[in-house]
Amino acid sequence: MSAADVPTTTGIGPLEAHLRARRDAGHKLLLPYVTGGYPDDWPRMVEAFGQAGADAIEVSIPFSDPMMDGPTIQQASSLALGSGVTPASILDAVEGIESAVPLIAMTYYNVAFHMGHRRFAQDLARAGIAGAILPDLPLEEVGPWAECADQAGVETVLLAAPTGSDERLVRVCERARGFVYAVGVVGTTGERAELATSAVQIARRLKAITDKPVIVGLGISTPDHAAEVAEVADGVVVASAIIRKLLDGEGFDAAVEFVAALRAGLDRG
Repeated sequence: MSAADVPTTTGIGPLEAHLRARRDAGHKLLLPYVTGGYPDDWPRMVEAFGQAGADAIEVSIPFSDPMMDGPTIQQASSLALGSGVTPASILDAVEGIESAVPLIAMTYYNVAFHMGHRRFAQDLARAGIAGAILPDLPLEEVGPWAECADQAGVETVLLAAPTGSDERLVRVCERARGFVYAVGVVGTTGERAELATSAVQIARRLKAITDKPVIVGLGISTPDHAAEVAEVADGVVVASAIIRKLLDGEGFDAAVEFVAALRAGLDRG
């Protein structure tokens, strides 16, 4: 199936419009990740990542049972939860951030379920969040949440796994808002020495069936990885490699410098 066979995208929201504009101008997209609540000055880090070349930023709302996250993100989330953060406190802090780029909430469905779909979507919008990723909410069950998110103006990003059939990937692309999150490897988040072949393969499959931005996450650990996968994909999400620097004590500046290095790697191509 070619992109021409897929129904025309309608109802493009501000996040997707922003990413499309940058992509269509020849820019490869960089989406770094920040754990809400870790470290203490994480709101300032969000602002610094935007200034360092991010095109949008994932802000996690930590959850106690993060099934998609590997040990690095789990440790950061555990530290944040141990400091007493809550979804409400994270969103209150986000509201005060002066970000140069759109922000995307990344959390788990239990948070939306517990707060209620409508209230959670409205709280995200009130905080200035443009999109949401709920990785444990499957396509078949996303409807009630996604409808509330659509009404609140929050774009629901859906994940496309390399194990998905061609037919399923088409349906994921049709329902996704903002961008399509291409899962680079089967498993949990984490740093990897080599870029998985599956990262490029899933990007190629998705680019063949959708004109929405295709962003690859999981296993993107170095500027070279980012540049390699972006030869096919529209951009990358980088999470664990950034958080690892913080957990290892390299500090705020090292994390920001790493995001700038990722930006440079993508720009070099």
